[in-house]
Amino acid sequence: MFRQQKLSILDDYFKELSVRTTREEVYFYRISGYTPQVAAFIRKYYEEARLRGVVIEGRIPNPAGQNLSYYEEMMGMDFQMAPGFIESRLQKWLPRMNPYQRKNMAMSMYDFFASMQRAGKTEGMLKNAYIKFMCWLYYKFERIVNLLGENSVPKILYEGNISHYELMLLSILCHAGCDIVLLQYHGDQNYQRLDAANAYSMPLTLPDMQAFPGDFSLKNLRMQQQQEIERSRLYGRLPDVRNCTNAWIEGKPLLDIAKPPTVRGSDPEFYYNCYCQINGVEDKISYTNELYQLYQELKARKRNIVIVNGQIEPPTPEEIAKVSRKNYSKTDEMLLDLKRNLQYPANRELQSLMIKAFLDVLLEEEKALDENRNKLTNKAVYLICWMMRYLPELFKSWRMPQIGCFFYMGGCKNRFEALFLKMLGRLPVDVLILDPDRSAAFVLEDQLLYQMNFTETLHLQRFPQENTEVRMGTAAYHAERELDTLYQDSGLYRNQQYQSADIINLQTMYEEIRLLWNEEVKYRPNFSTTESTVNIPVIFAKVSGVKDGKVSEYWSSIRELITEDTMVIKSFPYIQPLAANPIKPYVTEFYKNGRLQKAKIKNHPAYAYGFLREEIQEHILDKLQILIEQKLIRGTFENGTEYTILSTILNLPKEILRMLQKFDFTKKNPKLIYINPGEKVISLEDAILTAFLNLAGFDILFFIPTGYQNIENFYNRKQMEEHQIGEYLYDLNVPDLTRVPLPKARQKSWRDILFRRE
Repeated sequence: MFRQQKLSILDDYFKELSVRTTREEVYFYRISGYTPQVAAFIRKYYEEARLRGVVIEGRIPNPAGQNLSYYEEMMGMDFQMAPGFIESRLQKWLPRMNPYQRKNMAMSMYDFFASMQRAGKTEGMLKNAYIKFMCWLYYKFERIVNLLGENSVPKILYEGNISHYELMLLSILCHAGCDIVLLQYHGDQNYQRLDAANAYSMPLTLPDMQAFPGDFSLKNLRMQQQQEIERSRLYGRLPDVRNCTNAWIEGKPLLDIAKPPTVRGSDPEFYYNCYCQINGVEDKISYTNELYQLYQELKARKRNIVIVNGQIEPPTPEEIAKVSRKNYSKTDEMLLDLKRNLQYPANRELQSLMIKAFLDVLLEEEKALDENRNKLTNKAVYLICWMMRYLPELFKSWRMPQIGCFFYMGGCKNRFEALFLKMLGRLPVDVLILDPDRSAAFVLEDQLLYQMNFTETLHLQRFPQENTEVRMGTAAYHAERELDTLYQDSGLYRNQQYQSADIINLQTMYEEIRLLWNEEVKYRPNFSTTESTVNIPVIFAKVSGVKDGKVSEYWSSIRELITEDTMVIKSFPYIQPLAANPIKPYVTEFYKNGRLQKAKIKNHPAYAYGFLREEIQEHILDKLQILIEQKLIRGTFENGTEYTILSTILNLPKEILRMLQKFDFTKKNPKLIYINPGEKVISLEDAILTAFLNLAGFDILFFIPTGYQNIENFYNRKQMEEHQIGEYLYDLNVPDLTRVPLPKARQKSWRDILFRRE
């Protein structure tokens, strides 16, 4: 018979009989703890047992009535406590066994029954055990009994809490020539009740063993294997080379990227790329020049370089239309179909690398976010569009071990960009992400990414490529910029310090308007600054009626509000709908797929704002986009009103453009006063103008002595505060306000005294 022996290493299980210590050496171990090594062993052992053995998940069912009837019909119900009897019965019941196998099995069974007899079990109990074992051998183990004792040892894998008789039969099979593994996911306590002395099997003990994961099972193992088969089909031909990302770098990305690919490593099975992000700057004075010198050095070596500034522009409708796709019911089906869009016939190896990186990042994304298929499909389409956009420039004439360069100035903006950068980081590309002012809106997380963080910041919008773009500040210049941070929320600001602004519409009493009107916005309630953006409190109100019916005092109160920064409109419409508008024929090109096409607007020959400060141009376009997206004007996205909005705001009068150009977001803001004493309704174009100027930071007051509806009908929701100050008067004529006397000096109120107003 065979003898149960101790393992030296787990892989002893997979040795053939001829290379084991003796030709009668078999193993029977139980595994009650988990390590990655154990997981790998179970996976391999399961495959062996599936192909050349028996896998038992849960207990072996007791012989059913029909099983017993068949046994009785074929074998009778006799039992004798003798090796010869058992051997003869095995010959008839399991005829595929050879004499050697039958002898070993019979002796093993006899030894077990003898132990039962010594333990005081009756002959009837021995007979019942004998019949049960014979049925189990026939119905569960018949496929391996003819393999017992062969050089390739058959395997049995049992999963679950084993019963006494099952343990006895497995012990019999072990001594007849089987290797056995017993999986116990919930510890060894149940087994110890059957075999406290470890007489039938031995416990596996390894360093750092832990409890099995809650979802570990042979069923899940099979599912994983099936997924791997499907993944293999999904990936198709794998590339011959792999990425060695960042393992070779010295931790100085600009110097590392400058190294020629040939000196980074010598293993022909790898390409050596750098994938780094630098947040902030180490030295403000030298930073720009270091980037410029890097670019010049790479250019001199004829490295393929792609530079993206600000953001990776979303795919255009034309790019998306080129992606062949359809409806999908499964993720694998979707990826299998979409990967066909990544074609590069000039180099099949590069094509395989792209497909592998594409699949790797999307499968990881699906697993990490448990994302629905439609969202994942959208991300896949973005990756394909961007990959095909930059492919010709990034991989021009590519061959191993060449490495392209992708420099992204501005930091990652969203998850779409993050996925694309992850994909590039796994390709033969040096990826450098720069966020010198630490303003990135999205945190890129990737285990391959090497990050450097500096506390110093520098406002740099473009990667310097030509000497005309290289602008290096002196120490004094940067010291002045550092004061911007020091003075944050202090009330001290440089001229034109901030590049963007958002507005907060103030709710006030009518009497407060005079107090706030001519103040610098930084002194108003709720003023604040964050990074490069100012939150401006503004006035947007309608004043209905005339206080106490006193017309002369009414005009004087309006005259008091006219400052050098105030524009007064008293004839309507201010913007004539039929007036010449050179940009109007082209506005349908400027808003597509829910996005304002800013670059197309700025590059259009009819664009008239190119003379304005760059930040003011951006300010105008940002507020224009908000005006459309928030559907502030009735009819937006319903009857083409969005195009009227575009044509109106892109053709503003010169006096308004000059007010915007002069606007410093921390000082006094420009103002607009509408006076409508009659029954004329303000036009749609004027309504668009006032809504836009409110978003842009203007103070706006409507004086309506009649109390009539004025501009409200053009808005989808309430935009203005309304102050009812007195009785309604009609048919008033607006005088020449420059000749209207200012109000008489008022008695100082408690507010004036508190704020020391003269």
